[in-house]
Amino acid sequence: MTRHFLALSLVTLLAACASTPNQVPMSADSTIRHQKQLQANAAIQQFSLQGRIGVQTNSKGFSGGLKWHHSIASDNIGLFSPLGSQIAQITKSNDQITLTDANGKTASAVDAETLTYNTLGWSLPLSGLADWSLGRPSSRPIQSSTWDEQGLLTTLHQDDWKIEFSNYAEFNGYWLPGKIFLKSDQVNLKLLVENWDNIPH
Repeated sequence: MTRHFLALSLVTLLAACASTPNQVPMSADSTIRHQKQLQANAAIQQFSLQGRIGVQTNSKGFSGGLKWHHSIASDNIGLFSPLGSQIAQITKSNDQITLTDANGKTASAVDAETLTYNTLGWSLPLSGLADWSLGRPSSRPIQSSTWDEQGLLTTLHQDDWKIEFSNYAEFNGYWLPGKIFLKSDQVNLKLLVENWDNIPH
């Protein structure tokens, strides 16, 4: 009888754990810190980063290096193989976006998601990624978000992407994430930032 009770209790506990995810309580102080964090990071209008990117879909995968120069008017993204050779260059301006592969062949599309899907087999969510890389939501509606006691964004659900942020570090007075994990129905994407640059004080 005791064994049966313990087994039943264990099953009940596991069921409760499975249905109730752990959430960090968002106190009034952390909420204030979160608003200040978002206001501070909203001032960043340009950046350069170097790191690694990993992508997995049902049929394709990619892992390699990334160099990204971002401003309000343009984006310039280089994708590199694990051995360091460049495999693609994505260039975005106000009126066009193009991808040039290692053979010099150029393709264009109406947006980065369509362009990367057509040429690489997976979608790069560039329209939101510039904000998400900085640990902030984009200007579009937020489905949900959480943050830690320091006010740093930990999870975000936006544009049908579920995003997790971790490994924050300070750079030029801003707290920026070092790991960003993104998941949609079709793509799992991991961005590891190794170096930040070109962010004014």
